[in-house]
Amino acid sequence: MASLRGLGTPDTGGSDGRLSAFENFGSNPGALNAKAYIPDTFRKGSPLVVVLHGCTQSASGYDRNSGWSRAADEHGFAVIFPEQQRANNPNLCFNWFSRSDASRDSGEALSIRQMVAEMHSRHLTDPTRVYVTGLSAGGAMAAVMLATYPDVFAGGGIIAGLPFGTAQSIPEAFDRMRGHGGPAANELAEIVRSASKHSGPWPTLSIWHGSSDRTVDPSNAEDLVDQWRALHGAMKRPTRMDRVGGYPHRVWCDVEGREVIEEYVITGMGHGAPLSTVEKFDEVAGPYMLEAGISSTREICRFWGLCDERIHRTGEIAAFVDRKPSAAREKGPSQRPSSHPLAGGITKTIEDALRSAGLM
Repeated sequence: MASLRGLGTPDTGGSDGRLSAFENFGSNPGALNAKAYIPDTFRKGSPLVVVLHGCTQSASGYDRNSGWSRAADEHGFAVIFPEQQRANNPNLCFNWFSRSDASRDSGEALSIRQMVAEMHSRHLTDPTRVYVTGLSAGGAMAAVMLATYPDVFAGGGIIAGLPFGTAQSIPEAFDRMRGHGGPAANELAEIVRSASKHSGPWPTLSIWHGSSDRTVDPSNAEDLVDQWRALHGAMKRPTRMDRVGGYPHRVWCDVEGREVIEEYVITGMGHGAPLSTVEKFDEVAGPYMLEAGISSTREICRFWGLCDERIHRTGEIAAFVDRKPSAAREKGPSQRPSSHPLAGGITKTIEDALRSAGLM
């Protein structure tokens, strides 16, 4: 149980009354609570973000540290915060490792899906722009939602989390947290495909992990990349490697050149969510909510297209590789799409590199 406590952070208190109770959202088979935030800047048809806390946390405490409701003020999207109850899990962990709670139309997963539906009914959010993010146990539950409801979510953000479907019990959860066992890399995508009848397109994914995480082994981030890269038909090698805020950042594109997966390795950071408390984002550091000079909240928003600005300057371009999967590459260079970084000659290549680096 001590290991499970490490999947979250102690609750650091309220959120200055910013969040409101969200009730009567359906049959709620997972017996979850919920809180919501609708900013004054919200307009009909704006996006919806689902934010999942870690073990021992509350919705309000996680919002206070991570700044999601403040980001909503600036960019006009709605936020729903599912909240665990001790009757379901003594440490307030979402039960991402329980088959009954991590399956489509069942348990906690269905409760969260019902929250999304009710938010749309009450506030007319855009059903095509629904996103989910979470830290650690909340990140693992975000992976559950992306896998079981890929028809609902356009994108996800997983911080110090684990891939979908790799654990079905508490002992297995401990093993996966340590980086032990689990399915082979070539089996991970099939686990997601078998979770629903969905055939695509698949949600995009932003993955964050500290290189010194001793609670959830960083190999889980690699497994997340493998799981979703195969679904998107992206190559094993990244399309682009650069540095953002001083940290290694890799991007994978699909055959159309669309960025579908990104991964941040926060070098030297342990278990927690990377924050930037010095850039007036109103983010608050605490146990497992870690000052890193980069805001995972704001960069995830940017990846989803909820804000246009590059929050943290991108460093040098380390590599460009072919964006087409191997099967498509066999068709020969004449089939290369115009979005390929080599299309249009060396001038376009340089311009694309500078644009990706935020210098154009």
